[in-house]
Amino acid sequence: MSPENGAGPDARGRHSAPTAADAADPVIAAARAWLGQDPDPETQGELRPLVSSAAAGDPEALAELHARFDERLAFGTAGLRGAIAAGSNRMNRVLVAQAAAGLAAFLVARAPEGTVPSVVVGYDGRKNSSVFATDTAALMAGAGVRAILLPRLLPTPVLAFAVRHLGASAGVMVTASHNPPNDNGYKVYLGGENEGSQIVSPDDAGIAAEILRVAAERLVPELPRAAYETAPESVVQAYIEATASLAAPPRAQVNAVYTALHGVGWDTTRRVLEAAGFDLPTLVDAQIAPDAAFPTVAFPNPEEPGAMDLSYATAREAGAELIIANDPDADRLAIAIPDADSPDGYRRLSGNEVGAILGWRAAEIAANSPEGPTGTLACSIVSSPALASVATAYGLDFVETLTGFKWVSRAPALIFGYEEALGYLVNPAVVRDKDGISAALAFLALAGELKADGLTVADHLDRFSERFGHFASGQISVRVTDVAEIHRVMARLRANPPKLVGSIRVDSIDDLSQGVGGLPPSDVLRIRLADGSRVMVRPSGTEPKLKVYLDTRSSIGTVPERKAAAEATLADLDRGMRALIA
Repeated sequence: MSPENGAGPDARGRHSAPTAADAADPVIAAARAWLGQDPDPETQGELRPLVSSAAAGDPEALAELHARFDERLAFGTAGLRGAIAAGSNRMNRVLVAQAAAGLAAFLVARAPEGTVPSVVVGYDGRKNSSVFATDTAALMAGAGVRAILLPRLLPTPVLAFAVRHLGASAGVMVTASHNPPNDNGYKVYLGGENEGSQIVSPDDAGIAAEILRVAAERLVPELPRAAYETAPESVVQAYIEATASLAAPPRAQVNAVYTALHGVGWDTTRRVLEAAGFDLPTLVDAQIAPDAAFPTVAFPNPEEPGAMDLSYATAREAGAELIIANDPDADRLAIAIPDADSPDGYRRLSGNEVGAILGWRAAEIAANSPEGPTGTLACSIVSSPALASVATAYGLDFVETLTGFKWVSRAPALIFGYEEALGYLVNPAVVRDKDGISAALAFLALAGELKADGLTVADHLDRFSERFGHFASGQISVRVTDVAEIHRVMARLRANPPKLVGSIRVDSIDDLSQGVGGLPPSDVLRIRLADGSRVMVRPSGTEPKLKVYLDTRSSIGTVPERKAAAEATLADLDRGMRALIA
């Protein structure tokens, strides 16, 4: 009997007979079966009254059961991510147990004969992260995998580092990054030939198949558990030393402010900065300690309105020259600089602005190396074309990838990679994922060198515009309650491709769903315009959003004239795309 369908054991492990209500709607029986294998009293407690109400004929309770059980939270290249609650379409200990057992089966099956595969498991400060991580370690050990749990809650980049540092077959990070407070997730990395990058196809499908097999054939209480190892603190110290080595002490120290947004970034960031010889920043005290409730922000993402308000206030008090923000698992970095025209006194730089000047820094370092300028700059297809201009100017290779660091990190001979959603990879030799801590160090080092030369970050951005042209980027993000609406918009754009976006003529449209230019198939439309501008349209991979990315460039006139021209075109494109997707 499948543990997810039909009657099953109740909350005490006893099998309950199907009721008339169960027969009338099988979702009730599926929920009863789920209750019987759920080890979590909290999710048991929320599901049991729903089942009782649905069985008694409550239509709202029945609808809620269907929302939780009609589908299963899909495992893919982004792993798992969703709201913590009972049900196959939510994040919970049942789903995590099945994922752990399925991943273990995948690793055992592909391990060379006579070898034992290994996995290192990390977790952040979100609700249930430590529980999901210890469940994973124990279950994978029980399935014959050498399981190593990181010693405490730590940033995602430390886990990505540990996969390579320990030579592990795989890594699991329990985090939902910058998602809403009640979400959690499960990111999977592979070692060996994957070099510690996140999973991609076809490995995601292979793991997913094993997870579904476990869910169909085994009850969670039947899955064996065994003792796992705990990694020594020396693993964390090795990450700190490797990261600190990226920058020499600056010729001038920068007065900076730092916020962790209630995440796990500060302790590791502090130790990296100290080891590298940088002054410690002023802290946003209310947001510095891990707190799963994220009490001072509506949404713990530095890109969201209001998320950095406390850091702006702290920076005004401190007269700061720079604001550094990590997202809750510290794999992303946000930067803000003084701006007299902003009501806050500071302006958050876009991911494209930070990516462009960090990429320029990487190109300069490569150009000054004894071997000369070699290597690859890479970014996702929805990131600004600015990085391509840097690569061309320095004689470096340039690679565009699908969205996500699982792709960016795999660019050959990579020396720097980024994506516009505040993700930067500045140390690919040791970490094959975005890393908000090493990126923060690199940016501080750049700001310190600029200060020593009497320049600011704003000056440096103008120097970029003068040398490479001014690139302006914008984004339209539409959150929906019905994901089907996103598919309807994409279908409409494919069926009736626009001839104009705003007042600008469309030159061509690439439908990446069939794969274009060597890229794997992806649900993305790339619209190229007659003036050289570009529009990308895609569904979000982690949230119920439709995302539109707008990119323009001007290289004519003075820097102020270039800015004005690029921004005017950007506004035209924004108006046009909002009308098209309305």
